[in-house]
Amino acid sequence: MSMKQHFELMATYNQWMNNKVYEAASKLSQAALAEDRNAFFGSILGTLNHIVVADTIWLKRFATHPASSKALGPIAELPAPASLDQVLFEDFGGLHKHRQWMDEQILHWISGLADADLGYILSYHNIKGVAFNMRLSNLVLHFFNHQTHHRGQASTLLSQAGVDVGVTDLLALIPQEESGCSNTH
Repeated sequence: MSMKQHFELMATYNQWMNNKVYEAASKLSQAALAEDRNAFFGSILGTLNHIVVADTIWLKRFATHPASSKALGPIAELPAPASLDQVLFEDFGGLHKHRQWMDEQILHWISGLADADLGYILSYHNIKGVAFNMRLSNLVLHFFNHQTHHRGQASTLLSQAGVDVGVTDLLALIPQEESGCSNTH
């Protein structure tokens, strides 16, 4: 499996898990979603907003890649978040709709990349203005890992609120393969 195919799997997993988390969250009231649960980003809504904030920041950076600028053009046009804890959407419905749109943008972007594009050294500045030059493949790994990390937090908060997200393992999306070795001798 090529690196691009791995990232396509991760983009599919990302969308699948976001759908599961948002479906679970939709079972709670707006007040329960906004309730401060002493989490890093306060509430379930705060945590889900943080994932969208971070995704926006990273996708805007990725849009500067020559092979990504067209696919990520709609993301590049979004306003830059002011902080990592910014609440972009106070209402769950608006956040959910934006998340679905963003996941489609991610799938489209990843499907348009070639393996050669992933070796590109991306130059960017973090939110504190510090300059970095890093290989795109490593940044895409971070991008998906960051989402998984915070979805895990959201899943825990949802569980504490009495809502089960269900199966969350990437393994659920990995296809079964034929055995590569023969058992007959």
